[in-house]
Amino acid sequence: MFAEGGRGGGSGGLNQLSFDPANNKPLQFSSAAGPRVSESPAENGGDLSKKRKRTNIPPDGGRNLSLDSVPMGLPISDPTAWATAMNNLGMAPMGMTGQPLLPDFDPALGMMTGIPPINPMMPGLGIVPPPIPPDMPAVKEIIHCKSCTLFPPNPHLPPPATRERPPGCKTVFVGGLPENGTEQIIMEVFEQCGEVIAIRKSKKNFCHIRFAEEFMVDKALYLSGYRIRLGSSTDKKDTGRLHVDFAQARDDLYEWECKQRMLAREERHRRRLEEERFRPPSPPPVVHYSDHECSIIAEKLKDDTKFSEAVQTLLTWIERGEVNRRTANNFYSMIQSANSHIRRLVNEKATHEKEMEEAKEKFKLALSGILVQFEQIVAVYHSASKQKAWDHFTKAQRKNISVWCKQAEEIRNIHNDELMGIRREEEMEMSDEEIEDPSEMKETEESALVSQVEALKEENDSLRWQLDAYRNEVELLKQEQGKASRDEDTTKEQQLKLLQQALQGMQQHLLKVQDEYKKREAELEKVREDKLKIETLLETLKEQQSLADEEDKERDAIDCQGNESSTSRICACSQEKECPAEKTLSTSPVKSEREALLVGIISTFLHVHPFGASIEYICSYLQRLDSKICTTEVEVLMTRLQHTFKQELSGVGASLEKRWKFCGFDGLKMT
Repeated sequence: MFAEGGRGGGSGGLNQLSFDPANNKPLQFSSAAGPRVSESPAENGGDLSKKRKRTNIPPDGGRNLSLDSVPMGLPISDPTAWATAMNNLGMAPMGMTGQPLLPDFDPALGMMTGIPPINPMMPGLGIVPPPIPPDMPAVKEIIHCKSCTLFPPNPHLPPPATRERPPGCKTVFVGGLPENGTEQIIMEVFEQCGEVIAIRKSKKNFCHIRFAEEFMVDKALYLSGYRIRLGSSTDKKDTGRLHVDFAQARDDLYEWECKQRMLAREERHRRRLEEERFRPPSPPPVVHYSDHECSIIAEKLKDDTKFSEAVQTLLTWIERGEVNRRTANNFYSMIQSANSHIRRLVNEKATHEKEMEEAKEKFKLALSGILVQFEQIVAVYHSASKQKAWDHFTKAQRKNISVWCKQAEEIRNIHNDELMGIRREEEMEMSDEEIEDPSEMKETEESALVSQVEALKEENDSLRWQLDAYRNEVELLKQEQGKASRDEDTTKEQQLKLLQQALQGMQQHLLKVQDEYKKREAELEKVREDKLKIETLLETLKEQQSLADEEDKERDAIDCQGNESSTSRICACSQEKECPAEKTLSTSPVKSEREALLVGIISTFLHVHPFGASIEYICSYLQRLDSKICTTEVEVLMTRLQHTFKQELSGVGASLEKRWKFCGFDGLKMT
């Protein structure tokens, strides 16, 4: 609520202004000089034509009282005006019947004799007004500016609607401005709310105002609903109803995001400082090696209390690389003194184990004694629950004895289970010690076997490398001898090529014969099917013969003779076709079933070794199956089948090696 200026710019109003929710600071507007102009309630309704100047306070529009004013013309029938006047005079407001009009009257805010009334929101005073109850409506008053006047809205109307407040909002939308309103008038009205950074005015009677701080927006929203009038004009172009609302601006959002990021950075920095404050201190740095420090550490290593610290320093020095020829003896002596502590640690462990065993024995004895006493107590309860003594107890006593007996039995059972568990653990430990002895023997035997296997592997690798070296030397010698007898080699190569071509032709012929053989088999199957069909026809004909006449029988006999002659011809033809197939098979490069088996085994072996294998490797594999197989037999068989196996040279220089490869799939494509 804004205060209305007094007559002639004298004293300010006596009533409180409304509470500012942003920062509890007052909204201050300069009061216009000269006689005050107020409006009647009819003008608040929107009729600007009916107005008149008054020098006294209106019945329900005035809220101020100056010291040099004439006697008040307030009707007694208006309780609100009467209470306001009594309040300004510092008197408790009383009605005509003597009852208090305002129960929450504070006489400290009234007027004392000879002292003008103090307004908490008076310019120059930073007194914060008391909070207004939420159910009490704020009363807005007329605001006078230099170039315009603002009239409050009807208090009975609902408050103006506003949109949701954007984050970091410093910009407001102001609508309903007069058509003749200028930026100076807007600045004059809204600069009282705070520092205005920018005004963006539109031609359609609205503008956007950006303030320096966010709380100033709340002050500007207070003016929403006020009617503005420029000067004393009643023209429509000089009047308007203000509508103030939040506005969404990119600059506000950007500044708000920057502020949030800054707050997040501060929060992270604060958390980091907290973490560093609670972080445990780092260990002291290890000193560098020197002869003096070495002697100190050597003395500390001999002391049991300082041994751990000295060992850590020694470890750091060794990891840093301080050991050299000059300091090796010193480090060795320190390591030796560290080693001497092993016996001490073992003895300490033994003593602790002994103490633990003694403590276990004491605990077991104490537990067994407790169990004996529990058994005695339970025996007392059982004897008391027998018929001789039980009849003499009352019901309450019997109930207590039975409850006590149950509790004692439960506790005894728990302790008994605990004791049995301890004994079981001891038995398990004894059995584990017995089992550990043969397992250790097995582990030693296994480790010995593993070491023997590793030694044999190393010997095998060395022998293999020697064998490869010998092979390379032999092949080099063969190459040197081959250079001397190249002519013989050329003739042999020609002969080999001829033989290979002959073998290839034989293989192709063999494949053709096999294809023909398959075709003949298919034809034989067809003939057999025809024969079966003919036999079925014969059976049907025989049945017909028994039913038909004699002439039909003779004709059927003739037909049967004709069918038999055709089948004999087909059989003769099939036998003639089988004969040349057998002849062609006899000329194949695989002469026996044993050689066919060898070819199959060798082809599968070489198929598994795509990079080829030497003849010795192939023969060693075959000799596992049959020890009578020799290398020459296998090599002759493989050279005979050129389309199935081929020989290639692999390696360079001393590592040249002849390898046989399987090329049966390529041979099928060629044939």
